[in-house]
Amino acid sequence: MTSTLTLADLRPKVRTFVEEYAALMKPDRIYICDGSEEEDQALRQQMVDIGRVYRLPKYENCILAHTKKADVARVEKCTFICTAKKEDAVPEPKAGAQSKLGNWKPIAEADADLQKKFDGCMKGRTMYVLPFSMGPIGSPFSKIGIQLTDSNYVVCCMRIMTRMGKKKDDPWPCNPDHISICHFPERNEIKSYGSGYGGNSLLGKKCFALRIACNLARREGWLAEHMLILGITNPQGVKKYICGAFPSQCGKTNLAMITPTLPGWKAECVGDDIAWLRFGADGRLWAVNPECGLFGVATGTNTKSNPNAMGAIFKNTIYANVGMTSDGGVFWEGLEHEISPNVNITSWLGEENWSKDHHNGPAAHPNSRFCTPTRQVPHLDPRWEEPNGVPIDAILFGGRRPAIIPLVFETYSWEHAVFVGLSMRSQATEAAADHHGKMLLNDPFAMRPFFGYNFAKYMQHWLDMGKRPGAKLPKVFHINWFREDEKGHYIWPGFGDNCRVLDWILRRCDGEDNAVEMPIGRIPKPNSINIEGLGKIDMDHLFDMSKTQLEHEVKDMEDFFDEQLPGQLPVPVQAELQNLKDRIAKM
Repeated sequence: MTSTLTLADLRPKVRTFVEEYAALMKPDRIYICDGSEEEDQALRQQMVDIGRVYRLPKYENCILAHTKKADVARVEKCTFICTAKKEDAVPEPKAGAQSKLGNWKPIAEADADLQKKFDGCMKGRTMYVLPFSMGPIGSPFSKIGIQLTDSNYVVCCMRIMTRMGKKKDDPWPCNPDHISICHFPERNEIKSYGSGYGGNSLLGKKCFALRIACNLARREGWLAEHMLILGITNPQGVKKYICGAFPSQCGKTNLAMITPTLPGWKAECVGDDIAWLRFGADGRLWAVNPECGLFGVATGTNTKSNPNAMGAIFKNTIYANVGMTSDGGVFWEGLEHEISPNVNITSWLGEENWSKDHHNGPAAHPNSRFCTPTRQVPHLDPRWEEPNGVPIDAILFGGRRPAIIPLVFETYSWEHAVFVGLSMRSQATEAAADHHGKMLLNDPFAMRPFFGYNFAKYMQHWLDMGKRPGAKLPKVFHINWFREDEKGHYIWPGFGDNCRVLDWILRRCDGEDNAVEMPIGRIPKPNSINIEGLGKIDMDHLFDMSKTQLEHEVKDMEDFFDEQLPGQLPVPVQAELQNLKDRIAKM
């Protein structure tokens, strides 16, 4: 394989950067990626030849990778923000408490540790140099990056996820006992060692597009957020755009891919994971999707839960840690009724003739993934690569809450919205290796794993955005698709029927009087959510909140604030906490 680019084609600063790290890492060869189709196919064939991936002949240009068991998710305890001053990176928790809002490491310590790990780490390998853009080429939103990696898997995935310009290996290269993912916001640099999992090794994604980008956003007056972007058109032809911030595996991609069940409604996807938001000349927030690929959770995805995703992911896709069928296809939990009963399944761990009845573990890892080009999404919004983005009418926060938190509520003000974002909690999922079970985790703004600087300063930045002269701020809501009944069953049908909640939200954006005030926020008036055709839905249960429950919720909030942010809550947030307590006291 020969690149059309050489070191001489790189700008002097970039060439120096590459040469310095090549001298340290000692690769046998340096390859400058040009992002071409020929290059991509050659790299895929390399991986097939050495047994790192399998071709899936049932689909067009699809491959499957199986990682090592210890390298299947983000590793938050090994992810650091490295700054000269600790207070720039993380809040100071209460004495004796461990920070849950990020990890800090001094720059000198991180550099020294990585210098040892990087020394000679690419001997016998190829160093790939990946020039890439986050955001549409030429957009004022966009940022350019350079990644160095020795993983051809990373190169192929980055070609999907970003806009890339013009001896036998180990089956899955990683060193899980020595993982270190370090971010240096003061010099816009990321160094990752030991993990090949996408969230740790596709550095353009969460590492750059959130942790580094949120630092850039704070300096330059914009927002980099863990949010979907979706266009919604009602039966009258009126279109609005929303952003939504949910923790991983809490329905963000499903909402971005929604197929509305209400007649006459249309949904179009701009992005499913990350949004960069800036104020436009009109005073509104405009959002762009910096990525150009989907890195979605495979498990649970099927034609019922996410038909648009299913319409996108069976060509030009790289799968990770799913099962493989004997007819050259893939399998994960949720596809039981969508494969032939005559095929045999090999699990992600290599167990042949896998079956649910005779094997203890699942066929696919719960955090198995598909990496797919955004351009293949059937309901892709025509403005998804608009350089100036799309105007945002509403922002949604949400998470997995089996009780207390209602199906939907509207915040009272921008300051209240910041407080609601700060107070977000959700059940743990498999997206992070550090958390298991159904324990409730505080996940402020759905950004807890992705903050690139001190969260107390992050809150203040959101508050400052609301003070911008002439700002026409979007309405902000909180949603919860996951309320459960006494038997542990979901009350709300979810998926395509979530458009019924979006209908109410967008009518609120138009000023319709369809809400009543409650301590937690404005909730829908009775019968203001269209549930025609759904059968019996216990709407009362979906919005039931007792005074005792809310008092416990506030107590949990205060305990978290006291432990993780002692003396660091901005004054407007303190006022919103007191306002909530006062409203609950009047119940």
